[in-house]
Amino acid sequence: MSRKLIELASEIVQTQVSQTHMTATEITASLRQVFDTLHEMQRAESEEIELSKIQEHEPEPSLKPQDSIQNDKVICLECGAEMRQLTKLHLVSHGLTAKEYKKKYGFTMGTPLTAKSLTKARSKAAKKRGIPENLQKYMEARRQSKAEAATPAATEEAGVEKPKQTRIRKKTA
Repeated sequence: MSRKLIELASEIVQTQVSQTHMTATEITASLRQVFDTLHEMQRAESEEIELSKIQEHEPEPSLKPQDSIQNDKVICLECGAEMRQLTKLHLVSHGLTAKEYKKKYGFTMGTPLTAKSLTKARSKAAKKRGIPENLQKYMEARRQSKAEAATPAATEEAGVEKPKQTRIRKKTA
C-alpha cells in the first residue's frame, strides 16, 4: 500500500509544481509532507484513530505580515504562494483588491506588494531614466502656472477696478 501512497504524493506535488514555481528543496519538502499526511490518514483509517488528534501535534508556523515581504519573494498570506509580486489577478482569485489585502493584514497603503529586490531594481531604473528630476521640474512648473492663474483673480478681489467702457448712444431725430 505504501507504493500507492508514494504515487499519490508525487501526483499531488506535480500538480503543485505545475501551478507555482518551486525550488528543488521545496519540492522535496512538499513531497515528504504530503506523503506523511497521506500515511497518517491511512493509519487513521485502518486503526480508526481520530484524525484531529494526529494533526494536533504539528502546528503550522504562522507567518507575520511584515515577514511575508522578503528580499527575493513575497508570500501570499491567503494561500502561501511565493512570487516576486502579488498581482491584481492573484488577489482577485482570493476575492480581494490590493487595498483590501493591505487593510486585512495591516500593511500601510504605501507598502508595495513586491519583493524588496524588485522594488530596488525599479527605483534604480527610474533614477537612471531621470524620472525624479523630471517629476520635480513638472511639479515646479505646475505650481508656477497655478500661481500665475491665481494672480489675476487676486487683483480683482483686492479692489482694483477695471476701467469701465462707456457706451455712446446715438440720438435719433
